[in-house]
Amino acid sequence: MVLSFPYLGAMRDAFPSAPSAQNWTADSAEPPRTRYQARQELYSTWSAIDDAKDKANQLSNAAVKELQQASSKAQQATGKIEMYSPKFYAACTSGGLLACGLTHTAVTPLDLVKCRRQVDPKMYKGNFEAWGKISRAEGLRGIYTGWGPTLWGYSAQGAFKYGGYEYFKKLYSDLAGPENAQRYKTVLYLTASASAEVIADVALCPFEAVKVRMQTTIPPFARSTFGGISTVTAKEGTAGLFKGLYPLWGRQVPYTMMKFASFETIVEMIYDYLPGSKAEYGKGAQTAVSFTAGYLAGILCAIVSHPADVMVSKLNANRKDGEAFGAATARIYKDIGFAGLWNGLVVRIFMIGTLTGLQWLIYDSYKVTLGLPTTGGGPPAEKKQEKDAETVTKLG
Repeated sequence: MVLSFPYLGAMRDAFPSAPSAQNWTADSAEPPRTRYQARQELYSTWSAIDDAKDKANQLSNAAVKELQQASSKAQQATGKIEMYSPKFYAACTSGGLLACGLTHTAVTPLDLVKCRRQVDPKMYKGNFEAWGKISRAEGLRGIYTGWGPTLWGYSAQGAFKYGGYEYFKKLYSDLAGPENAQRYKTVLYLTASASAEVIADVALCPFEAVKVRMQTTIPPFARSTFGGISTVTAKEGTAGLFKGLYPLWGRQVPYTMMKFASFETIVEMIYDYLPGSKAEYGKGAQTAVSFTAGYLAGILCAIVSHPADVMVSKLNANRKDGEAFGAATARIYKDIGFAGLWNGLVVRIFMIGTLTGLQWLIYDSYKVTLGLPTTGGGPPAEKKQEKDAETVTKLG
């Protein structure tokens, strides 16, 4: 069957109000407006995708300017950093040191009250009452009891945690191959973060032991970090600094696995929800995504690791000389019960959520300053383009 189309004259005779051939041809950019069409010049045309991206980028303009200035100076000093080079891992290690050391030290007052309430739930009724009593008895310095070992310990831990995570993630990705690395990416995040945290906790453990003892003894058993280390080793030997290592692994390894795997997953979900791909957003918007994903991941981390956190505090404060780890754990659990493992959870959720969000913000801002990409990303570009096309079709 052959389909034929009416010639232009026949169409003009049938539809007198149609635009004439003199006004429009097939090669014209667009046909002239008929009386049934709206006047397009009165309405601005816009793309829903571009509009959303523009709004996100406008919000980050001020931050981007500051970031660009700092970034240009830093990159002049460090030079170009190749991905997965020794200089790259050194940068990630430095970023982790800053992210964990600064944030944990900043929330020392929260950590102080949390540890004391975990050891003795009847000591304070609430945070503000606790801070009031501590400040009246010991002054402002008392509220920051334990800040020294916190700064030293979590700086060391953050360096090994973030630098190690980047290293192990690349190592395991190469071993698995590109296809399997993408298919089993969550397993990859979990194993890489666990591997890094096992090493990081060995660096943290001596300082954590001193911090907890300083915070849970009134008055503190030592006034300085290394004074505390000397006091512990003099009485118990070097082993006294590491007697909390097993419960520390029990707390920190699940915490870090949740922290990194959930962060990577939430970042991907955010970019999947937003129009456009990650690369189309400014660095300020990308670091805002890092903070949001980090905060949400922190809430999950706090819940998963809280029972072990309580046990670490109890063991460091109440473990008897020469008492075996298993025996000490069983004795403490018998005293506090299952409900006692959740003392201070609300405070810790607030503390860890804020802390984790700020850590990712600092870490990714530091990476951007050195000319490196932020952590995590959206789905593959081709899937993102299909999603954007579907969004435009629905809005249209």
